[in-house]
Amino acid sequence: MQLHTQSWGEGDRFALLIHGMMADHRTWRRVGPALADRGYHVIAVDLRGHGASGRGEYSPRHFADDVVETLPAGADLAIGHSLGGLTLSLAVDRLRPRRAVFSDPAWHLAAPVEGFGPELLAQFKTATKEDIRAMNPRWAEVDIELETLAVWDEGTALSLAPLSGADLMPAAPVVPSLVQLADPSALITPERARTLKSRGFEVRSVAGAGHTIHRDDFDGFMGSLEGWVPDAPPR
Repeated sequence: MQLHTQSWGEGDRFALLIHGMMADHRTWRRVGPALADRGYHVIAVDLRGHGASGRGEYSPRHFADDVVETLPAGADLAIGHSLGGLTLSLAVDRLRPRRAVFSDPAWHLAAPVEGFGPELLAQFKTATKEDIRAMNPRWAEVDIELETLAVWDEGTALSLAPLSGADLMPAAPVVPSLVQLADPSALITPERARTLKSRGFEVRSVAGAGHTIHRDDFDGFMGSLEGWVPDAPPR
């Protein structure tokens, strides 16, 4: 499936952004321009079932195949958040960016017995502004989140049920890779973080940030990319 995309900047270097469950390209509304200011041509997708992209059968493999069909291979940077991190990990061997950043990636999906399965995630379709603010007290505004929920197909969440409780962590990085974690992360425990380090991933936490790091603490998100996202080259 060819996905809907949003672009920022006209730099010579490409950066790819892949959002998480329930979101779309608008979640990157500060990150995209910030990367463009650093000389990147930024492309953000709407995964199938999200935003302005089409609907269809849902699975992580479908999400990854769509991203490969839509985005250019060989980009300088690719960032995937949550479900986007899982999607990127399944597509990275074909996309082959020079560097990959997995932002609190969904490499462990809680089983229902752990209190937060796919069915509960799907119920966020009807979340109110008050619900979103209560869960994300550091977000200054949430109107765009309500708009993205309105065009989100909650079937995308239900499709993850077969993976609940599974270990989805990659065996090794395909390209130089940073795993960026919330503090604490509900998806990557300290033990899993140590395992990722032993497998060759760099792991950094953003102190006090919630799961959607780039929305919770934009400055902390950008700061944690130091060394992975260089400034624009001098003209």
